[in-house]
Amino acid sequence: MKEIKIETTLYIYKEIKALPKDVIALMQNAIEARKNAYAPYSNFNVGAALLLDNGEIITGNNQENASYPSGLCAERTAIYYAGSQYPKAKIIRMAISAGSKNNKTTKPIPPCGACRQAIAEYEVKQDTPIEIYFMGETGKIAKSNSLANLLPLVFDKSVL
Repeated sequence: MKEIKIETTLYIYKEIKALPKDVIALMQNAIEARKNAYAPYSNFNVGAALLLDNGEIITGNNQENASYPSGLCAERTAIYYAGSQYPKAKIIRMAISAGSKNNKTTKPIPPCGACRQAIAEYEVKQDTPIEIYFMGETGKIAKSNSLANLLPLVFDKSVL
C-alpha cells in the first residue's frame, strides 16, 4: 500500500478592504448579485461574479424552485452564462458572497460540491487555473489560486 498526501493552500484576508482593488470591485459585483437572489425556501442568498480574460464581468445568483433540484446555484448560473455567451473567453477569477436571512454569515463560504465540479469543467477546458475568492456577508475572505485546491481529486474528461 502507498500513502498519498493531499495538501490544500488557501489565503485568508481579514476583510474586504484588504483585497487587491480589482478583486474588491469583483467582490462588490458578487455582493450586488447576492441581493437579487431568489431564495424563498432556504433564505440563503448567494452571488457570484466572474472576470473573463476579455474584460467582461458576469454575475449570477442562486435561483430556487419549489421543486428543489430544479434550482441553480449562483456560481453555476454565472459560469454557464459565461460559457454560452463567451465560449472562447477564459475565466480569470471568481468572487462569491453568501448570506443567510436567518443568521449573519461571517466566515468564508466555499462553493458547494456541484459548483466545484462545474468550475472544474471550465478550469480543465481552458487549461488555466481560476482564482476563487469566497466570503460570507462580512468578515474574512478566502482565496484559492485554483479550483484544484477545493476539489483535489477532480473528475474530468480524461477519465471518460
